[in-house]
Amino acid sequence: MAVKGKALGYLLGAIAAASYGLNPTFALPLYANGMNPDSVLLFRYGLAIPMVAVMAFLRGRSLKVPKRSILPLAGLGLLMALSSLTLFISYNYMAAGIASTILFVYPLMVAIIMAVFCHEKLTMHTILCILLATSGILLLYNTGDGGTLSLVGTLIVIASALSYAIYLVAINQKRLEGIATLAVTFWVLLFGSLLFMGRLAFGAAELTLPTKWYLWLDAAALAVFPTVISLVCTTRAIQIIGSTPTAILGALEPVTAVIMGILLFNEGMTGREAFGIAMILVAVSFVVAGASKGSAIAKHLTRFRQMFPKLRRSGR
Repeated sequence: MAVKGKALGYLLGAIAAASYGLNPTFALPLYANGMNPDSVLLFRYGLAIPMVAVMAFLRGRSLKVPKRSILPLAGLGLLMALSSLTLFISYNYMAAGIASTILFVYPLMVAIIMAVFCHEKLTMHTILCILLATSGILLLYNTGDGGTLSLVGTLIVIASALSYAIYLVAINQKRLEGIATLAVTFWVLLFGSLLFMGRLAFGAAELTLPTKWYLWLDAAALAVFPTVISLVCTTRAIQIIGSTPTAILGALEPVTAVIMGILLFNEGMTGREAFGIAMILVAVSFVVAGASKGSAIAKHLTRFRQMFPKLRRSGR
């Protein structure tokens, strides 16, 4: 029974990561329909907010937060929205699978931030992983046939990873202690959506809508799969197999994006690019696996995945 339970945990962890890796699968058809990143993300956040609220209601959780937490939550919402926006913009400059893979270096950025600003020890193990991931990015950037990835696109997706890394560090501040992560997620999405509304209101982008009925389903799926399904499966996986194995399974996020890009959007993949992607995934997985339980780095890499308190098991 224990073996079957663990198998279910690994399966749910894989589903969670793969679901999150479907972001470009649903975003790119909306782009092809003439929608821009701000409009797509406004739909994603706008549809995800009530979904998270329903999840909280079904769990009997309150979404109320102390007044002293409003400003930190607004800052977190801005960081999350900025990370989403830069990632979705990067899809216009490079293959979505490549962008999703470069984004996956955020755990390494968390380790660096913790070492520089929080005096967390940066081990030789982590340094070697950073060098390995950097080498992987260079392989992706230099295609081997004399060409390179878009420098603008590369910098944009790196900015996305950095924004998300800062978010993961900031979300563990004391003023947010004691607040259920599900409530934090609700307010982060709510405040984050203000960035897209502001950009649309002040003319930085123009509001565009799906022009075909099935693309409305596509927009809804963008909120359902990368948000609801991913969060629910992640939570249950953590309860069964723990945070670290679940975080390592997160490597399936860029893998899913790469596979879907090849199958659905004719995104090519050379042997050099495949090797570069593998180097990045191995480096990040080793960092997550090597973070000692209870360390500051481990805390920042895994807390964001725990959307609900641990369930009490029945006596059966």
